[in-house]
Amino acid sequence: MKRILYILIGLLCHITMVQAQSDRQLIREGNRLYRSGKYAQAETAYRKAVSKNQQNARAVYNLGCALMKQNNDSAAIDQFTKSAEMDADKANRALAYHNMGVMYQQKKNYQEAIRAYQDALRNNPKDADSRYNLALCKRQQQKRQQQKQQQQQDNKDQQKDKNKDKNQQKDKDKKQNQNQQQDQKNQQQKPKEQMSKENAEQLLNAAMQQEKETQQRLKKAMQQPQRRKLEKNW
Repeated sequence: MKRILYILIGLLCHITMVQAQSDRQLIREGNRLYRSGKYAQAETAYRKAVSKNQQNARAVYNLGCALMKQNNDSAAIDQFTKSAEMDADKANRALAYHNMGVMYQQKKNYQEAIRAYQDALRNNPKDADSRYNLALCKRQQQKRQQQKQQQQQDNKDQQKDKNKDKNQQKDKDKKQNQNQQQDQKNQQQKPKEQMSKENAEQLLNAAMQQEKETQQRLKKAMQQPQRRKLEKNW
């Protein structure tokens, strides 16, 4: 009975060793493919390694690297996050956070990039690359905020100028409309004034003509000899 138990324990240890070796072998295979630039095949090898041992932080981290090389940033960040949470080595955690920072920075997500670089430096204060990228991200974020503020101010100024032009055009149209109304009113009143003036001239001319005719009749009458009637003496 004891002999059977020893055999079972031995087999269990052997299986565990084979599984552990299989993890390492798959990681080595993935590393070889990765160095050759065969990132998709390397991803497959790393996934197999993870399926053998989901607690293998190195396999998870390398899977994240293979995904990052294929520009699958979302999936890569998930793997780096997992590896950072499960890896006891601070230097390895710093690498995972650094890679996340790089991807966030490339997407101009400076807030998340700053957070990732800060996590990297917490785990490895001597990480010069993360320190440099952190400072660069802060400058880039500040520059974008300034550009955003400037753009907002420009938009506000443009809207202000637009409203000013609109009001000026409105006042101009109003004045033009008033002028047109006044012109129409003047045009309506002008014929009446002209008619009144013409009537007055006509009346004056008629009076003068009548006066002239009267004078002519009187003059003619005075030029004719007068005839006196003789009265008969009865």
